[in-house]
Amino acid sequence: MKPSPVSRRQFLKSATVASLASYGGLSGKVPADPSQGAVGQNWAESFTYGAARFHQPETIDELRKVVRRSRRVKALGGRHSFSRIADTDADMIGTSQFNRLIGLDAKNRTVSVGAGMKYGELAKLLHKEGFAVHNLASLPHIQVGGAVATATHGSGDGNGNLATQVRGLELVTAEGEITRLKRGDGNFEGAVAHLGALGLITNVTLDIVPAFDVRQYVYIGLSPDQLMANFDAIYSTAYSVSVFTDWQSDPGLTAIWLKHKVAGERFHAPVEMFGAKRADRHVHPIVTYDAEVCTPQMGVVGPWYNRLPHFLMEFRPSTAAELQSEFFVSRRHAKAGIRELHGLRGELAEVLQISEIRTVKGDDLWMSTAYGEDQVAFHFTWIKDWPRVRAALAHVEKKLEPLGARPHWGKLTTMRPEALRARYPKLPEFRGLVAQLDPSGKFHNDYLKKYVFG
Repeated sequence: MKPSPVSRRQFLKSATVASLASYGGLSGKVPADPSQGAVGQNWAESFTYGAARFHQPETIDELRKVVRRSRRVKALGGRHSFSRIADTDADMIGTSQFNRLIGLDAKNRTVSVGAGMKYGELAKLLHKEGFAVHNLASLPHIQVGGAVATATHGSGDGNGNLATQVRGLELVTAEGEITRLKRGDGNFEGAVAHLGALGLITNVTLDIVPAFDVRQYVYIGLSPDQLMANFDAIYSTAYSVSVFTDWQSDPGLTAIWLKHKVAGERFHAPVEMFGAKRADRHVHPIVTYDAEVCTPQMGVVGPWYNRLPHFLMEFRPSTAAELQSEFFVSRRHAKAGIRELHGLRGELAEVLQISEIRTVKGDDLWMSTAYGEDQVAFHFTWIKDWPRVRAALAHVEKKLEPLGARPHWGKLTTMRPEALRARYPKLPEFRGLVAQLDPSGKFHNDYLKKYVFG
């Protein structure tokens, strides 16, 4: 029997930790002497890294030496991936020491930062100088290098993912040599969303824009019919728009999150939009949870970095009792995707905590999940029970795969590797670039062999 909305809320609360602890870092558990033991776990503690050795170099020269003498090596960033894209059975190099602001060029509107810097840290430094990046992901806690490598994103019809901000990058290649690439160079579009396959990124140069303020409003009670009938209208309402839903029939658990630029956008926050009512309090994406960890809403003006993410930097945004998946579908198939997923409400009822729907502008980065066309992204936050989640995930993928779905590189999928590879028309060129920079496969791992190199 399908659970009632109340019993389902109680189920989800019991499947996670009810309280939200203060944010202490998303770095997982690292032994006191990592060189003598396992690296630890990802931030959600859903898997343990398999590296034999962990290195924490403090300088580029130290990093180059480790790379040069390693048989296989991977970079470890913010530990936010749910897939094993960053794992290895050999040497792992932590990038957290490469977290400094290298230079800000106000005239050319760029900033260069260490790949280990977190977006929340970068944002405050930029804002102080009157600048911003064009968009941010849901979490400000993630590191620049890892987010760029996996084409992590925010939302907005006109906003590309975070990798599209990259103007240039510096990486240490397999022989320990430093290579620099910039926009306009040959193969640059293949090197940005690089999946960790080209080398270890040490610093990144990003496009910046003048700082801006944002108002955020939440509307609760959006029905599936209204979402499908007004999809384009809803997502064109603000600079950044997200819809949170549990795919059930109760619209009280479905909400629109609108993030408006104060300058340049006229919006008077009506009491009702598309049948949903404006929230009269700050809310969490899971509306039964405490909103203390979330960025301020209700139209309170604030700086871009304190409104574009959903969660505040000073808090841990999740209990970590979760698994995550995400799939990108051509914007042309947005309504079809919504219809298919709503049809799975029975299969999702007891394993899904919340789902988020966002839009991402298309780009020309070879291995980007938004390559070639505007996308709609369907994100799933599951309970932490892989056998049951895997069963539900198979249903989701069966519905979305005919629509050309691309899984997020850092999230969980059971999609057939050959189907995933077929989604990337520039994959042969990417393989050629990898062969050029890493002919021995030093930066390969089981994940890349399975999903990229076949």
